[in-house]
Amino acid sequence: MHRRRRTALSVSAALVVAAPLLTACGSDAHPGAAAVVGGQRIETAALQAQVRDVRTAQEASPQAEQLIRATGDLSREKLNGMIFDRVVEKVAADSGITVSRKEIQQTRRAAARQYGGDAQLAAMLLQQQGTAPDEIDDVVRRNILMNKIAEKHGVTNSPEGQKKLADLFGSASRALGIDVNPRYGTWDHDKIQLGRYQAPWLRQVTQDPAAAPTGL
Repeated sequence: MHRRRRTALSVSAALVVAAPLLTACGSDAHPGAAAVVGGQRIETAALQAQVRDVRTAQEASPQAEQLIRATGDLSREKLNGMIFDRVVEKVAADSGITVSRKEIQQTRRAAARQYGGDAQLAAMLLQQQGTAPDEIDDVVRRNILMNKIAEKHGVTNSPEGQKKLADLFGSASRALGIDVNPRYGTWDHDKIQLGRYQAPWLRQVTQDPAAAPTGL
């Protein structure tokens, strides 16, 4: 009989990711907000600042033209990530899960070793996920939280495990009452992402935890 493996995100899987429809909020209801999540506004200015940081990093890359062309819908991509992070935080909080600064530092160092150094890690994240250098710690934090969530809830590497995880995140998503400015689309609670935006967040939770570098 094959041993059932607990499922968790490996550092490499979590870092290499390019997360019923709700009535979207109009600018009249939430002026200046890209979205409202759990009663907390995601300001359009904050979203635009993230987009600028990524574009600045892309423009400094030797592959600038290719990177910019590959992330043409960067505003929606970044908003998707900002909302998804809040869903992860809620699931973690509801589960009594926390992450220390030391854990983030250790995991980031492990990821850097895996990819050949800090510069190589930053370049990979910029290319694969549109992540600016100053956002790397946030990506690492998300990775750790999702590992811990999968472990605590006994998520297995199976279709049943995937459904269990999707149900857990979907429930948190609905509880947050996510309200998106219609210019960016609508939020899909079942897929845990903006409608039509393909972000394979939950599909990444199918990795063998043994593949994760030490420090996760």
